[in-house]
Amino acid sequence: MKFKKYITALLLLLFVVAGNTQSFAQCAMCRTTAESDLNNGGSIANGLNTGILYLMAIPYVILMTGGYFFFKKQVDAKLKEWRNKFFPSKTKTVN
Repeated sequence: MKFKKYITALLLLLFVVAGNTQSFAQCAMCRTTAESDLNNGGSIANGLNTGILYLMAIPYVILMTGGYFFFKKQVDAKLKEWRNKFFPSKTKTVN
């Protein structure tokens, strides 16, 4: 049930971002500049494409790293619970 609140907020944010038409204006200007630079023999377009890929990759790397540690913690807890349930004699007891 608590995930329902997060999904609703995420969908609302998605609709707000998708509905913002001004956010697409910069892409047209960058594209025009890069195309005119390529026609003139420049190399700004290659650097622009590399920069876009770099900026696109960083949030994914951060989210994947956070997700890895979050799910690793969850899996370790479930594994420990499973071991204690099925193999109680192998767990260490502290006196």
